[in-house]
Amino acid sequence: MLKKTRVILSLLLFSLITLYFLDFREFLPKSFSFLAKIQFIPALLAVNILILVSLLVLTLLFGRVYCSSICPMGVYQDVVAWLSKKFIRKKRYTYSKAKNILRWSVLAATIVAFVFGFTFLVGLLDPYGAYGRMITHLLRPAYLAGNNLLEAIFTSFNNYAFYKVSIYSLSLFSSAIALITLGVIGYLAWRNGRTYCNTICPVGTTLGLLSKYSLFKVRFADDKCNMCGLCAMKCKASCIDSKNKKIDHSRCVTCFNCIESCNRNAMKFSFIGLKKKKSVSPIPAYTFLKEDQPANESKRRFLSASLVVGLAAGKLIAQGTSNGLLPKKELKRQIPIAPPGAVSFDHLREKCISCHLCVSKCPSHVIKPAFLEYGLEGIMQPKLYFDRGFCNYDCTVCGDVCPTGALLPLTKEEKNHTQMGQVQFIIENCIVYYDETSCGACSEHCPTQAVHMVPYKGVLTIPETDTSICVGCGGCEYVCPAIPFKAIYVEGLATQNKAEIKKEEVKKTVIDDFGF
Repeated sequence: MLKKTRVILSLLLFSLITLYFLDFREFLPKSFSFLAKIQFIPALLAVNILILVSLLVLTLLFGRVYCSSICPMGVYQDVVAWLSKKFIRKKRYTYSKAKNILRWSVLAATIVAFVFGFTFLVGLLDPYGAYGRMITHLLRPAYLAGNNLLEAIFTSFNNYAFYKVSIYSLSLFSSAIALITLGVIGYLAWRNGRTYCNTICPVGTTLGLLSKYSLFKVRFADDKCNMCGLCAMKCKASCIDSKNKKIDHSRCVTCFNCIESCNRNAMKFSFIGLKKKKSVSPIPAYTFLKEDQPANESKRRFLSASLVVGLAAGKLIAQGTSNGLLPKKELKRQIPIAPPGAVSFDHLREKCISCHLCVSKCPSHVIKPAFLEYGLEGIMQPKLYFDRGFCNYDCTVCGDVCPTGALLPLTKEEKNHTQMGQVQFIIENCIVYYDETSCGACSEHCPTQAVHMVPYKGVLTIPETDTSICVGCGGCEYVCPAIPFKAIYVEGLATQNKAEIKKEEVKKTVIDDFGF
C-alpha cells in the first residue's frame, strides 16, 4: 500500500510539472506555479521559509520523500529504472558502500561556487533545473510538433481547436547540455537506479544527512527475516546490506520497494526515534505571459509583421550598393538584454538556476538561453532576443513563473515602467536614408513613443529616439524591415532602470493590433 501510494503521488506530480513546462496554451491555471516553487533549490534561492521548513520537517519525519516523489529528476530515474527491468528480466541490485568522499566533495564544490557567484555549477547539478532544461529543449519541440500535426488534421475537417506554432532551436549549447544530462543520468539510472541522487546530486546529499535522523524509517523485523537478500535485490539506492541487516539511511529514498518485495513481512516502516539501540544483533533502520491569445490573434500578429516586412522587401534590393551614401553598419549588441524583473546582471546570476521555465512559458518567444553574454558564470541564463517577436508591453509571465526570484514578479504598471534596455538608431541602415522611401514601422510599433518620426527630406520623415522613455521591449527592432542589418535595435542595461512614461503616451491601438 505504501509503495502504491508513493507511485501514484510521484507520477501525478511528475506529470503535472512536465505538463506545466509544455503548456503553451495555459490549460493549467496559474496556481500550478507552486509545482516549481516547492522544489528545494528554488525555495532556497528564493528564501521561501515556508517551503524550506516544510521540506525539512517532511524529511526529518519520513526521510527523503522529496527525492522519492516531489523531485521530477528522481521520478525520471525511477521511470528509466523501471523500463530497464522490462528489458532485463533478471536484473538485480546489489548493496554497495556509500561514496562519501565524492558526495561531500560535490556538495562542497557547489556551495563554494554559489558563495563566489558561480551559479552555473549550481544550476547544472540542481535536479529541478536540469530536468527543466531537458523538457524545454528536448521534449517541448516534439510536443509542439504533435500540436502542429493535430492542427493540420483538425483544420482539414474545418475544426480550428488547434493552431500552428513555430518550432525552432533555442540554444545549441543549452540543448547539448540537456541532451548530455538526459543521457548521463538516464544511463546511471538504467544500470544502478538512484546513483545520481546518492553520489552527485547536492540536494540528495543534503537531505540524506537529515534523513539519518528521521523519526519514521524502514527497519528489519529480526524475528521474521531469514536474510534471503530479496530486499537488497530490489533496492534501487543500493543501501541495504541484507547480510548484516544494516541500512544506510542517508541513501534511502523511501521508495518502499523492499517492503513490497519481502515475502515474510520482515520489513517495516515505523516510528523509531532519534536514539539508536545497541545490541549484539544490530537492528538498524531503513529510511524512507500570457499565451491565452486565441489562434486568430496569434496569426494576426504574425501576418501583420510579415506584411510590413514584405511590403518593404521589394524596395530593399538596391541596398547592396552605396550610391555615395555612408556604408551600412553591422548591428553588434554590446550588452545583453535581461528579462523584465531581473533587476541587474548580478541579481540574475546569483538567483538563476537556468531551469528555463521562463523560456518555455514566454508567449512572445523572445527569451532564450545566453551563452557567454553574461560571462562564464551566466551561461544558460535567460536573455531577450528579438528575432521572432518582441516583449509584450503588458506581459508579466516570466516574473510570475520564476521560482527562484531571479526574475521578480511585476505588476503591469511596474512592467510598463521597467527599462530593460535603450533604443539605438543607425541612420546608415535606415531605408528612409538609404533608399529615400517612407517607412516608419519602428515608430508605429513603439508603445511609449520612444521612437517617433521627425521631418527629413520633403515629405519624408525619419526616426528619432528618446532613450529616457524607452522600455527596451524590442518592438521597433523586430519590425524594422532593413536588410541585411537592422536600422534600429535595443542595447541592454546591466542594471534595469525606471522609465518615466505617461499613460497617455502609450499607443493602445498598436498594443491591441499586435496581441499584447
